[in-house]
Amino acid sequence: MSERELTSSNFADETDPFRLFGAWLEEAKGSEINDPNAVALATVDEAGLPNVRMVLLKDFDSRGFVFYTNFESQKGTEILASGKAAMCFHWKSLRRQVRLRGLTEIVSNEEADAYYKSRPVGSRIGAWASKQSRPLESRFALEKAVAEYTARYALGDIPRPPHWSGFRIRPLTIEFWHDRKFRLHDRIEFRRGSLDESWEKVRMYP
Repeated sequence: MSERELTSSNFADETDPFRLFGAWLEEAKGSEINDPNAVALATVDEAGLPNVRMVLLKDFDSRGFVFYTNFESQKGTEILASGKAAMCFHWKSLRRQVRLRGLTEIVSNEEADAYYKSRPVGSRIGAWASKQSRPLESRFALEKAVAEYTARYALGDIPRPPHWSGFRIRPLTIEFWHDRKFRLHDRIEFRRGSLDESWEKVRMYP
């Protein structure tokens, strides 16, 4: 079965959620105007209140879904504390949604270093200059910090900050939603009780 075939109405026949996600993401790349890899990331704070924000998915495979951030940011500290997170992709042009939630792990130093080196110079400097999620007294203070780190790393490589790396969400559930007429949508959920278990596929009421 080709990836193109997986994007049609027979997507419910697929048994590998990662393969199905890859097919949907590829099609989204051809139809979404901006950032088909944009995803809402949900975390929870110490008081149990949820937080959600948009991030960019940078990689995925059978292990899970990867994004990068400042570990001292709100999302970083919340994920480090709970070890759990959730994501929701919504491709409006395709009328499709993918939700997933599960356990988190930190990517390897090799993975983080490779991605960090692929970023534009300005983004690498920004990872040093921005005290993400903390109060900023003025825009000038941020621009001053950028200038200072630009001067510091004017020559040679810009090292990855020790507080900047990636998280991988290892899903326990992945749900695929496809719009249908009269709100009689297709919902297929893949679920497993632990990371070592096989996937169970269940069709859900819309």
